Parts: sequence; C-alpha cells; structure tokens
Amino acid sequence: MAKQISRIERAGGNAAGLSAAAPVKSTLAYRRAGRSAERIDPIELDRLVHEQTRLGILSALAVNESLSFNDLKKILKTTDGNLSVHARKLEAADYIACSKFFQGRKPKTEFRLTRPGRGALGRYLDQMEQLIRAARVR
Repeated sequence: MAKQISRIERAGGNAAGLSAAAPVKSTLAYRRAGRSAERIDPIELDRLVHEQTRLGILSALAVNESLSFNDLKKILKTTDGNLSVHARKLEAADYIACSKFFQGRKPKTEFRLTRPGRGALGRYLDQMEQLIRAARVR
C-alpha cells in the first residue's frame, strides 16, 4: 500500500500543522490524498530498543554469537558506566544474557542476544522499515 504525506508532515509536523510528537512516536499520523486526510495509525516504538546505545548493543549481538564487555565498549565507543547501565536494562528485560567468569585470573563478562531480544530487535527494525517506506513516498 503506497503512503503519501504532506510537506508539513515531512517537515516534522502533522496534517493539522501541529509540532512533532515525542521521538518514539511516528509523526506520520495523516496521509494527504487530494482534499481528504486519511488516518494512519501511529507507530509505537519500543523505548527500550530505541535508545542509541541499547540499539547498538542489540545490533552488535545480532551479528555476533557473543561479545565481551570490552569488545562492546570498543564497538560502541562508550564508557564502562554507560555500557553497564544500558546492558543491565536490556538484561532486566531478558533481551540479552550476561555471563561472568574468570579467564585466568582476570574477570570477564560476556553478553549474548536472547530469543526475546532477537524478536524485539526484529519488530523494531520492521517498524523502522515501515517508517522509511512511508517517508519516501511523495
């Protein structure tokens, strides 16, 4: 189904000329078809996945069986504290699994993507593809 949006919507507003909603909701709320406006359901993005660092963690783990804390830190170019906080949130949601062990005498932390995490990332990517398709139609 082809979707068209007005110049107002492409600029970040909606058909009524109101400013854009929070970044986790689609601003593609209406489609202009001649004189009438057809309602398109807004897309509710998973706030847990939508945040940049958490999306980076899930994406990196989606293409790797597992990654160490230090590997993720290098890939995402983030700090220990920032990575730790975001990883804990994903772990609490059962999107990633964390295992801690010693390698020799050094502690090591490894992360892997869980089935619910892969599903959440897949749904998020589907929603983003839907937004991209809607935004490209003129």
